[in-house]
Amino acid sequence: MSEKKWFSLEEANGLLPFVNQELKKMQALKSEFEDKYMELRHKKNEYAEKPSGEKDPFFVMEAALEFLQIEARGLIQSFQKTGIELKDIDSGLVDFPAVMNGQEVLLCWKQGEDQIRYYHGEQDGFAGRRPIAD
Repeated sequence: MSEKKWFSLEEANGLLPFVNQELKKMQALKSEFEDKYMELRHKKNEYAEKPSGEKDPFFVMEAALEFLQIEARGLIQSFQKTGIELKDIDSGLVDFPAVMNGQEVLLCWKQGEDQIRYYHGEQDGFAGRRPIAD
């Protein structure tokens, strides 16, 4: 297990362009996966109603889905190695472990915010966000 990384507010804010770019990649992969998965389900339902003589007509689609999963897993793992905590891909929610006033906290950022303005305790979660005092 690697040592926990702590971020200053300035350092975390400086990483936001990178974080935003990585989140967009993850969101695009997730969307592509969901589209292909729904297409596969639809084709399997059609096939169940009118089977053809094909040995495995879904192999190519299933392999593409598996590849997307591997790609997404790799992106998420490399993102997590930075020490930034990915909370939700869809809403673009991430936390940066930090120390404020001697307390361990999480600097909280949501995609679309221009900078980090909130923090919360380890157990508080998004609902417990409090503004960072200037």
